[in-house]
Amino acid sequence: MSKAYLIGAGPGDPGLITVKGQRILREADVVIYDYLANKAFLDQCRPDAELIYVGKKGGDHTLPQGQINDLIVSKVREGKSVARLKGGDPYIFGRGAEEAEELLDAGLSFEVVPGVTSAVAGAAYAGIPLTHRRYASSVSLITGHEDPTKPDSAHNWAALAASASTLCFYMGVKNLAYITRQLMEHGMRPDMPAALVRWGTTARHQSWVSTVGEIAALAEAEGIKAPSMLVVGEVVQLRDRLNWFEQLPLHGRGVVVTRAREQASGLKDTLERLGAACYEFPTITIRPLDDYALVREAIGRLSGYDWLIFTSVNGVRHFWAQLEEAGRDSRALGGAQVAAIGPATAEALRERGIRPDFIPPKYVAESVVAGLLERGIAGKRVLVPRARVAREVLPEELGKVAHVDVLPVYETALTQEDGGEIVSLLEKGRLHYLTFSSSSTVDNFFALVPPDTIRPYAGRTLKICCIGPVTAGTLKKYGFTPDIMPADYTIPALVDALVKAS
Repeated sequence: MSKAYLIGAGPGDPGLITVKGQRILREADVVIYDYLANKAFLDQCRPDAELIYVGKKGGDHTLPQGQINDLIVSKVREGKSVARLKGGDPYIFGRGAEEAEELLDAGLSFEVVPGVTSAVAGAAYAGIPLTHRRYASSVSLITGHEDPTKPDSAHNWAALAASASTLCFYMGVKNLAYITRQLMEHGMRPDMPAALVRWGTTARHQSWVSTVGEIAALAEAEGIKAPSMLVVGEVVQLRDRLNWFEQLPLHGRGVVVTRAREQASGLKDTLERLGAACYEFPTITIRPLDDYALVREAIGRLSGYDWLIFTSVNGVRHFWAQLEEAGRDSRALGGAQVAAIGPATAEALRERGIRPDFIPPKYVAESVVAGLLERGIAGKRVLVPRARVAREVLPEELGKVAHVDVLPVYETALTQEDGGEIVSLLEKGRLHYLTFSSSSTVDNFFALVPPDTIRPYAGRTLKICCIGPVTAGTLKKYGFTPDIMPADYTIPALVDALVKAS
């Protein structure tokens, strides 16, 4: 049924959107969205959904509100399910009610999906509870975007100044001096605690605490800009004690994740939970082969192999896809023994009912060869499902003592990403770590971003992290030495090493 949904996306942390809002985003035919503090919301939309950006950032509108209203109405009239995605909450300084009225006047249906408003979320992430039994039993949400040159204010400044409420001024940094002056002129004491919260709930989140009398000077000295929220009240005293978000070990640190998009989510999610600002820059794309005839032939003669060696999660995933395509399952491996390079690959096998017979202590091909030789692989028939192009150490060394068949089950390709964003973030000082999880990510990264672009920052403002010595060797070809490399060559160990180095 055609309908418009006015959805609040929250102030930036993508985890703060409601379950209902997320579901509607995934189902909508059309998504009409404002400037969003986090574009991750758009990744949840249907691939065929029509995405329409209408601006609305600090008074700079791509479309005026009237035209936005007309656009929503026209799309619903076309019989579409329309998600109107807005930062924060649609009804808190979001003009959502005006859009709802336009839909009603046009005889169309709508629903409101509330969102977490920035005052509540930004203050909570800064350690400021808006109410507290000792300090405040009410909250006032106030626009700070009022024109200070107007002869009459819409605000009752005397009531605000005398109130015991916590005062939250949205978009207040531009008029900060005017706001604090009005409060003091109408009776608020200059030493009333006050805080500014910028980019609340995002990885760029920052907060500052001062007093009503001094916070405007602090903002000027620190260069604090929009988007910022002003919080005034006794509850601000709790900020230093309850400020949990800014204590996360990677808070505010910019990390480039170069893994393939299909693999990046686990690493990205882990880093973001630790407070990092992650920038996905997938240098490789994992894709299926054009022709699986050879794989089907190999599956047909699996009983002839003594060992199967899986070198990656992708190898497991694509091999099993063909196994299932052939109408077979894990039983097809019969009496063959199975080896996995690394715990993630081993877990992928367990998920498919296979407990690996061998996982090497070091997750590199050389360690696999040594361990398999100890397990009597000499003279055996071995199948290695892997990428079309990969390091040849494993098959070459095993081939000296065993009969080895390399079986490509997927391929990697250079992702056509523009390196301009990486360069821009470096120049702005917003990148602190560059992570590499394989040699191919190194080669492909420097095919997109010239090494000389990175060199002035490497080892100084930018630390290079790699998963192990093989990847480090590839880095050396481009003239770089890793600043961070874990003792265990796994993604969790890489994250731990990065945290310890921060």
